[in-house]
Amino acid sequence: MYAVIKTGGKQYRVATNDVIKVERLEAEAGSIVELDQVLMLGGEGQELAIGAPLVAGAKVSATVLEQTRGPKLIVFKKRRRKNSRRRTGHRQDLTVLRITDIASA
Repeated sequence: MYAVIKTGGKQYRVATNDVIKVERLEAEAGSIVELDQVLMLGGEGQELAIGAPLVAGAKVSATVLEQTRGPKLIVFKKRRRKNSRRRTGHRQDLTVLRITDIASA
């Protein structure tokens, strides 16, 4: 069984035991998080459940493995012929999750 969930403004296709990196969630490492914004449920031999916009009563449970940060991205802005340039960096805060259970309504 798989599900399409929405968190942090992005959508992820997940199945049981998948490990995903999402934008930071306020949770301690080792705790269990309930993701209730399920957009679609499906699986082999099962009928597809598509939400409008969410599937009613569906939840995805995940265990927080760690809180980490993504790679450093360089933001370089330049205005041509003005001798003006600016270089900054950005690292996104991430949460690593292991999907433990997908529950339908």
